[in-house]
Amino acid sequence: MKDYLVKALAFNGEVRAYATVTTHTVREAQKRHDTWRTASAALGRSLTAGAMMGSMLKGEQKLTIKVEGNGPLGHILVDANAKGEVRGYVANPHVDFEANEQNKLRVYQAVGTEGYLTVIKDIGMREPFTGQVPIVSGELGEDFTYYFAVSEQTPASVGVGVLVNGDDSILAAGGFILQIMPGAQEETITFLENKLKTIIPVSRMVEQGFTPEQMLHELVGEENLKILEHMDVAFQCTCSRERIEAVLVSLGKGELEAMREEEDKTEVHCHFCNERYIFTEEDLTQIIEEIK
Repeated sequence: MKDYLVKALAFNGEVRAYATVTTHTVREAQKRHDTWRTASAALGRSLTAGAMMGSMLKGEQKLTIKVEGNGPLGHILVDANAKGEVRGYVANPHVDFEANEQNKLRVYQAVGTEGYLTVIKDIGMREPFTGQVPIVSGELGEDFTYYFAVSEQTPASVGVGVLVNGDDSILAAGGFILQIMPGAQEETITFLENKLKTIIPVSRMVEQGFTPEQMLHELVGEENLKILEHMDVAFQCTCSRERIEAVLVSLGKGELEAMREEEDKTEVHCHFCNERYIFTEEDLTQIIEEIK
């Protein structure tokens, strides 16, 4: 199954719903960053949440998610846009802990239980919108749920999950977001609360072949759901050699000449996708000539 997400309404507009499968997206991130199991789960959950939150935007709008906990993972950084494109990395990809008694990875131990979750939205205004909340559990699903409730004043339930194989490869990944709209009936809220207590983990749904639509059927009932939109999801970085050259040009002639004198070649590393761009002495000379 290819990665995609769906946007929907449930219970005659009382609930806004999103669900996605992100297995290939998280798999690409794991390969690029060589993340170990628990780091993969943390990064994958953040990428999945980012893809769904990005889909709430419009046009060229985009957002950045920063998870800065006190765990050994360091910070997590994710970029997402309204087109289903997402990218991200963790400061320390080589973090892993033994699973607990329920065979669940200890994501909270990698992320940490103290720190902040920050969401920065570039919606085309002069200043970006920034919302920040303290980390409440480090499991990330609960932390994003808390973010919606406090920063965006929207009661929500966020479920994100990643299953990782013993060789660190990604078996399954996906998630959902349910947002309660103003005026929702108490019966609707009670129904969802009871359902969320009994459903199987979202990562297990993906492993069993559930589509995003079927995940929402499981959550709200097929008869209560109205699908609005489908959107492909993919790991996509915006870096390129041309963009890096533009950055080098902005350094100015003197700085580039110093770089050329110090090293036989200059390497520029993109943290988001782990791509490395090599510029030789000849490349730098050509850029300097263009500046002249």
